Amino acid sequence: MSDTPRIRLHYFTDVLCVWAYTAQIRLDELMKNFGSQIDISYHFLPIFGCTERRIGDGWKTKGSFGGFCQHTREVCQRFPHVEINPNVWAVNTPKTSASAHMFLKSVQLLEKKRIIDDERHAEFNHKTRFEEAAWRTRLAFFRDARDVGRQDEQMAIAADLQLPLERVLEQMHNGEAMAAQFCDIELRDEFKVEGSPTYILNEGRQKLYGNVGYRIIEANVLEIMKQPFDQASWC
Repeated sequence: MSDTPRIRLHYFTDVLCVWAYTAQIRLDELMKNFGSQIDISYHFLPIFGCTERRIGDGWKTKGSFGGFCQHTREVCQRFPHVEINPNVWAVNTPKTSASAHMFLKSVQLLEKKRIIDDERHAEFNHKTRFEEAAWRTRLAFFRDARDVGRQDEQMAIAADLQLPLERVLEQMHNGEAMAAQFCDIELRDEFKVEGSPTYILNEGRQKLYGNVGYRIIEANVLEIMKQPFDQASWC
């Protein structure tokens, strides 16, 4: 067994961000190619904390939610590997992404507590149950146009994954999941994360934000691997 420390990557997204949806394939490729050499820490940003303000008001001159629906469809047309519902953002529109994030933080907490396993499953394309929950939440919104801000939709996703629903809900009700969500926001501020998706590597020294190609992400990871962890910077 190698004694080389695993490389930590902080990954910040909003579950309603189309760029994070299209970028999932790059994250999957990263995990496939580097496996146990990397440790991905998932964090959520409330970019769409209030969709009425961000889209309803922010896109008022461009068609409001209908205009944003068209924009999202146009983005996805550039990425044929993803599926997009023609009515996304136009029907069953979530009021906020924060409620879905709280659900996912609750699932993540169950994994950290070892109440659910953190194994990678072939049936989930080698994702953990938490990672699959995050992916299915994105699919439910972008592919199926479901309101993933609703608790009943979240619990349907949890049930399909055979997660312990009572434990998921308890952490959402007692404040644990919300506290974890606020920890993500504090870390966002510490790393000065600007948006979704963002990779933070090398303890904040390297930041990859937005629609970044896989080879760029891979090159950054490989560069860190080449450097001894106790080596002082020559510059």
